[in-house]
Amino acid sequence: MKNTVNNVLLYLIALAFLSACGEKDKKASTTTTEEVTGSAFEIEKPQLTFGFIKLTDMAPLAIAKEKGFFEEEGLFVSVEAQSNWKNVLDRVIDGQLDGSHMLAGQPIAAGVGFGRRAKLVTPFSMDLNGNGITVSNDVWAKMKPNVPLDDNGKTIHPIKADALKPVVAEYKNSGKPFKMGMVFPVSTHNYEIRYWLAAAGIHPGMYTADNVQGQIDAEVLLSVTPPPQMPATLESGTIYGYCVGEPWNQQAVFKGIGVPVVTNYDIWKNNPEKVFVMTKKFVDENPNTAVAVTKALIRAGKWLDNPNNRKEAVKILSMSQYVGAPEEVLANSMTGTFEFEKGDKRSMPDFNVFYKYNATYPFYSDGIWFLTQMRRWGQISEAKPAAWYKETIKEIYRPDVWRKAADLLVAEGKIPKQDIPDTDGYKPATTDFIDGTLYDAKDPIGYINSFSIGNKD
Repeated sequence: MKNTVNNVLLYLIALAFLSACGEKDKKASTTTTEEVTGSAFEIEKPQLTFGFIKLTDMAPLAIAKEKGFFEEEGLFVSVEAQSNWKNVLDRVIDGQLDGSHMLAGQPIAAGVGFGRRAKLVTPFSMDLNGNGITVSNDVWAKMKPNVPLDDNGKTIHPIKADALKPVVAEYKNSGKPFKMGMVFPVSTHNYEIRYWLAAAGIHPGMYTADNVQGQIDAEVLLSVTPPPQMPATLESGTIYGYCVGEPWNQQAVFKGIGVPVVTNYDIWKNNPEKVFVMTKKFVDENPNTAVAVTKALIRAGKWLDNPNNRKEAVKILSMSQYVGAPEEVLANSMTGTFEFEKGDKRSMPDFNVFYKYNATYPFYSDGIWFLTQMRRWGQISEAKPAAWYKETIKEIYRPDVWRKAADLLVAEGKIPKQDIPDTDGYKPATTDFIDGTLYDAKDPIGYINSFSIGNKD
């Protein structure tokens, strides 16, 4: 009799266990953040896969995963390195990735039909600054006599492309094209290196509807090289310089094969760099999931902007599944310094910004700048009215999703209310560019027409 009772008890315990497991499995398909926030907020798709390229500015994704911010928002996220920016774009459009670290210009280009057309949106700006322009040792040796020095004989920064102009002319006179690399036709890097060159009167080439190489009338031939391959391509002599994000400028210094001459902080102070992108379809079908993802990324940006956390961030980024570069190379820029010529290490606390200055907010004015550069260089082949710029960017940049996420974080006590900008989506007009040109996003046509090199509307 005793054995029978025990068997019944064991059977009932087993049934209870299986029932609990069933409830757990049921919850896995649709979860809520109620367990962690106490508020009913259904996550439509908790299991997600995000992509990235091996650059330090993918850091918010790595931190949101490693510090548990995704999980605390009810999300179970896999983060996967991708081979190049085209692959990133295609896999998001095709639904193989739920979202990805992307070049700021990619969702914009997809929206206007330069390259593959698609409806993509960005609710989150991943960072400010973070890029540099590096030249080979040989080119630097030729530039150096043209670079101004201070009273102590130290190079004065920022270095303008005026110092490169005689070198480009020398190559041209000897019948050699001057070749430089950038990471993608609609990358910030392409527009930054073009801006830097053109500010010194060096023509970087034009695009047309029939010619998408961007080398028409070019004095410097710009071509695409994936970021991790930049140092090796420079070392082989295939290119003489490049514009790329970290750690690939500092890697050139570390290997002794090149010299960074200018950062994008100096080309456009506190410029937007990468964005987080999902398809419009995904956001429409999974609005709460999109908000939860944005919450986790905002928290990661805030964590990253604490200087005390940067050493830990470097350790995380050095892991093979993320950037996989040596810690000393990553630390050169991630801990508030930047090394130019070997041994010339300068304090640059804002080289990588992930939160302050409203870095995570997707400002319409930032997106419109990319549209003006696409038109300036011919990627947008026809003139557009000023209203078109405003209407186009509102389809792509989604501050409404960011605001929902930020409001929830304020209510939960995770960010202060003053961190939410009081804005119409436009930053004030600024002259914080290497040539001092005024940029007013509310006058895109006037801005395009202010340049001596490029299209006029």
